[in-house]
Amino acid sequence: MGAGLARKVDIRENRLNTILTYRGDIKGLVEGSEKNELKIGKFRFTQCGNCQEGCALMQVYSVLDAAVVAHAPIGCFGGIITQYQNFQKVAQIRGNRKFTHHAICTNIQESDTIYGGAEKLRKSVREAYRRYNPKVIYITTSCASGIIGDDVQSVADEMSDELGIPVFSVECEGFKSRIWSTGFDASFNAVLNTALKPPKQKQKDLVNIFNFNNGEQTFTPLLKTIGLRPNYLIRTRTFDEISGMTEAACSATICETLSTFVADKLEELYGVPQVRAPAPYGITWTDQWLRAVAALTGKDSIVDEAIEKEHERISKELEAFRKEFKGKKAYIFAGDAFAHNIASVVHDLGLEVIGMTTYHHDKKFDNPEVNTAKFLLESAGNIPNFTVCNKQPYQVLKFLKKLKPDILFVRHNGLAVLGNKLGIPAVVEGDSDQSAGYNGIITMGNRILKAVKSEKLYKTFAKHTEFPYSDWWLSDETDPFHFVEK
Repeated sequence: MGAGLARKVDIRENRLNTILTYRGDIKGLVEGSEKNELKIGKFRFTQCGNCQEGCALMQVYSVLDAAVVAHAPIGCFGGIITQYQNFQKVAQIRGNRKFTHHAICTNIQESDTIYGGAEKLRKSVREAYRRYNPKVIYITTSCASGIIGDDVQSVADEMSDELGIPVFSVECEGFKSRIWSTGFDASFNAVLNTALKPPKQKQKDLVNIFNFNNGEQTFTPLLKTIGLRPNYLIRTRTFDEISGMTEAACSATICETLSTFVADKLEELYGVPQVRAPAPYGITWTDQWLRAVAALTGKDSIVDEAIEKEHERISKELEAFRKEFKGKKAYIFAGDAFAHNIASVVHDLGLEVIGMTTYHHDKKFDNPEVNTAKFLLESAGNIPNFTVCNKQPYQVLKFLKKLKPDILFVRHNGLAVLGNKLGIPAVVEGDSDQSAGYNGIITMGNRILKAVKSEKLYKTFAKHTEFPYSDWWLSDETDPFHFVEK
């Protein structure tokens, strides 16, 4: 186990005072968080959701020369095929790398819940080592392994001694936390415990970028403007490359939801400073972020000139977009901090953000100086109709029906249909990097333009679409928060 690191990370409900439900405006959200007045909330009916096990599994599986053993029923493992296809693409874009499958499921059965699955886990770890010859093995846990009480940590320690490589248990049983983002913390804690090493030599031009990147290289040209280069982490990187993150000049995260935990630990244990600025989404935030990076890397003398050149380079296109989008109203439905990032870009493009729904909200932060909700309030003003719900389409449908935005922005593909069925064009922000920086705002502008010009198509969809909800639920009189306990 890494020095100064715990074996487990406390769940977000306890560590960050996370909440799952809220309605009001963004000013009330920020002020209520600061005063710790907001409650987590409980749903009497849940239509869908995610699980922290899936978030943890996705992260450790992305490490190229690791092996993953999911100690779970096969159903909890089924989503791995989607990640496999995604990481193949990312690896190809990122330096023509090859991503091969390297995960095994113990396939917990009914008999294992009675007699225990520890021996089955040992056999699976040995098989993963035989098949993949990895540099590290991560064991992800599940509700089933937690309920039957298998001592996964002890098995991991035992197998580490036997195989001579790090074997680490990623504690991510779904029932332990109602906040699926807790899985990101568990996976990063596992990576830190196994990969973290003292720097051999500091690289003054290297900036750690912790993100959900699906292949876009937006941060490369952005940092190049001041003579720096990104270290994209951790997807499709090798174990040794991840170990080198202590050599970076500083660390930046695309949102506190994903990775302020790992950035905070890097600063605490190895003195790699965090970028204390909003992520570079939109003109205002990109300016602030680039200046903050420059201050940590000794590039203060050239950053203002670089920013001025970038402003001049995109000024004509940006002005054209702002004229085109004047009067257009936008609604955003995405994960906590990344929804704020999207809102920053949309606001700078001239659209009016009339409402937002985030999947959860962290009232506290690993790094208190990185609070994107507060940054957004300062840069875009008080956004009304701000709600929090853990990805409940039945609620968001009612928000959209009432507010009637001109365009919907979502983080995940399956949620775009909510707008489309109401005749609202939707932009899916599937790759977290494509709208970052100065190039990103122009990219987003072109995507919005394409979407709004397809409005007639979605109006046609709406005429021929029915929702699977009762008339009672669809009526304007029914409270969208009817199933949330008071």
